[in-house]
Amino acid sequence: MGNVATEFQVQGLELDWACVSWDGDLRYTSEGWRTYSFIGNKWQNIHKEDRKKYLINAYRVLLTRARQGMVIVIPEGNPEDHTRQPQFYDSTFNYLKGIGFNIL
Repeated sequence: MGNVATEFQVQGLELDWACVSWDGDLRYTSEGWRTYSFIGNKWQNIHKEDRKKYLINAYRVLLTRARQGMVIVIPEGNPEDHTRQPQFYDSTFNYLKGIGFNIL
C-alpha cells in the first residue's frame, strides 16, 4: 500500500522504498540547477536566494528518505501544453541518466 506525502510530511521518516515525482520547478541546465515557481499559468524563475534554497532543500528531503531503494518519475512533458513542455523535463532526465541512474 502506498501513500502520497509532501516534503513536510516525510521529514524525519525513514522509508524502505520511495517514489519521487520530479516536476518542472527544479531543472538541470547547462548552467547548473535552475529553480522555478508556477505562478498564474506559467513557470517563472525564482530570484530570491532563500526561496531557491528552500526548493532545493525540499527535493533533498524527498530524495533522502529511502533506505532500500527509490524510483524517480520525471514526466515526458507535452508539447501541446505550455506548462509541461518536454524541455522542462528532458535535461533533468538526461542528467540523471548520465550520472548512472537506471532507466525503468
